Amino acid sequence: MTNKLSAGLAALVSLGASPALAAQPVDWQLGFQPAATEIMAQIRGFETYTLWFIVPITLFVLALLVYAMVKFRAGANPTPSKTSHNSLIEVIWTLGPVVILLAIAIPSFNLLTAQYSPPEADYTVKATGYQWYWGYEYQTEGEVSFDSLMLQESDRADYGKEDVAAYPRLLAVDNEFVVPVGKTVRLLVTAADVLHAFAMPAFGVKMDAVPGRLNETWFKAEAEGLYYGQCSELCGKDHAYMPIAIRVVSQDQFDAWLTAAADDVEAANRNLVAAIEADAKSVDVAANDQN
Repeated sequence: MTNKLSAGLAALVSLGASPALAAQPVDWQLGFQPAATEIMAQIRGFETYTLWFIVPITLFVLALLVYAMVKFRAGANPTPSKTSHNSLIEVIWTLGPVVILLAIAIPSFNLLTAQYSPPEADYTVKATGYQWYWGYEYQTEGEVSFDSLMLQESDRADYGKEDVAAYPRLLAVDNEFVVPVGKTVRLLVTAADVLHAFAMPAFGVKMDAVPGRLNETWFKAEAEGLYYGQCSELCGKDHAYMPIAIRVVSQDQFDAWLTAAADDVEAANRNLVAAIEADAKSVDVAANDQN
């Protein structure tokens, strides 16, 4: 499973260093987004594993239906069979599903155990769902809290986010949820008004946000970049305009951002974006020099 995660992350890195380096929805997408955490890599592996059961069973049932419709149609079988039972068939269709369910249940329980056995948290952040945006509170020494709303097209220039590839329409936000790479983040999820749900596909995270209740989940991002998710619980007329954006950065960049964000979140975000873009240009120049 670790090899799968490493391969996925290597594929992300090969795309080049840029603010768009991360998983996001693409046109005509059929499968999951590339995994950015070990948990998501396990989820992708489990999906592939279960398909080896689902596809043959579906084809087998289809074949049985076609066989029954052809062989036992009224024209070919005018005198219906009066057979009431067949012991061998009954044993097969009882033991067969039991074996299949066990084969699926064991890795499923292993995955659930991994999801609900988080390592010690390096950081704790509270995410609160509102109609229709998210609020974040960092449980750190300095008080850092801010709201994250969908980026309006008219505000792109003000936030330095004109690149639609990196900041897609309906997914980009004004203030991203910033975390350091390779660190375990404990996420406390709640809501202030109605039901919401915090979902980040590339991280394998999906947690209900319930008013009056504090749910807990976690993630450990293994690749820097900008990741997009959305509220996954129908929460009113603007449910479709409630995106989630998580920016994963180096530890040094995160420390600098956290210090600056205690005074001015928007200024800290602009400085962070500028630093990331500068690093990306440096990498591009170095790559061109090598060529």
